[in-house]
Amino acid sequence: MLPDLFAWVESGLPGSLATPGLHGIRIEESSKEGMYILRAELPGVDPVEGIELSISEGVLTLRAERGAETTAKHHTEFRYGTFARSVRLPAGARGDDATAEYTDGVLTVEVPVPDMKSGTRTIPVRRV
Repeated sequence: MLPDLFAWVESGLPGSLATPGLHGIRIEESSKEGMYILRAELPGVDPVEGIELSISEGVLTLRAERGAETTAKHHTEFRYGTFARSVRLPAGARGDDATAEYTDGVLTVEVPVPDMKSGTRTIPVRRV
C-alpha cells in the first residue's frame, strides 16, 4: 500500500526545516486597490481561541490550532494540532493597519500597501 501522497507533500521533504507536528496552511495571495490580501484555509478552527496573527519585520506569521475530538475514530484524514505559515509582505506594507476576518472556514487578512512608484528613473549626467 502506498503512503498518502498528499500527506507526504504537505509534511515537507525529508531533511527539510519543517517542525515535526507542525502542519502547513494552504493560502492564496492577491492584491487589489492598494491592499495585499491573504486568504487561508482554516476549517474547523475557532477564530477567537485558535488563530494567532503577527507581523514582524515585514513577515506575516499565521498560527492556528485545531483540537481533535475525543471520540474513537476508525479512519480519519483530518489534520489536528498546530498549523503555521509565514509570508513576506510586499515592500511598504503597513502592518499596523492590517485587518482580519474569518468566514466559513477561510481567514482573510488585508494589509494596506501604498502605491509604489514603478518604472525606471533616468538620472541625467552632467559634464564638468
